[in-house]
Amino acid sequence: MNATATLVRVNAKPRKRDAQATRAAILAAAKAHFALLGYDCAVLRDIAREAGVDVALVKRYFGGKEALFVEALRTSFGAVGAREWDRATFPHEIATMLADSPHLDEARTHRFQFLLRAATSPTTAPLLSVLVQDRFLAPIREWLGGEDAGARARVLAASYIGFLVERLIRGEALLGREREVYIERVTAIFTGLVGG
Repeated sequence: MNATATLVRVNAKPRKRDAQATRAAILAAAKAHFALLGYDCAVLRDIAREAGVDVALVKRYFGGKEALFVEALRTSFGAVGAREWDRATFPHEIATMLADSPHLDEARTHRFQFLLRAATSPTTAPLLSVLVQDRFLAPIREWLGGEDAGARARVLAASYIGFLVERLIRGEALLGREREVYIERVTAIFTGLVGG
């Protein structure tokens, strides 16, 4: 070994590994790809490239595309915090949010697009169903309580998702008289759903 090689070896600092940061980068890239392309068209190699890692590292951390998708889906959607909802104000607050632009909260809109993509794929729809039961319907059902809470939770969730799709397609906030009437009518719909 010559002096230069010894100097390089002594001065070279080992590259610091940060498994948590690498895992987070892979998940962020996966969420973006799955939301944009859906499960069937997303490619692990492209996800790895965007995360700045080798595809083997994606497989090491997540085991494969399906496991990566499940983890991306799971970490995108926290459990609904229904316990904190106030029955008196919930319908109006939801109606007002739905009258606003979907671009006010890009992260929420991105998560919703991810959910829509997952719902339209025969491969991922069953995986999504498990998540929806656990993270959406169970807390809503518990919050609603009373007779037929399960059916009422489904109707509330379906209505909310339908309004979110309309807002996404609309792409902008409602204004003026149309906004007032929209908020009034949507508030009435959710008041009926919550009242049961």
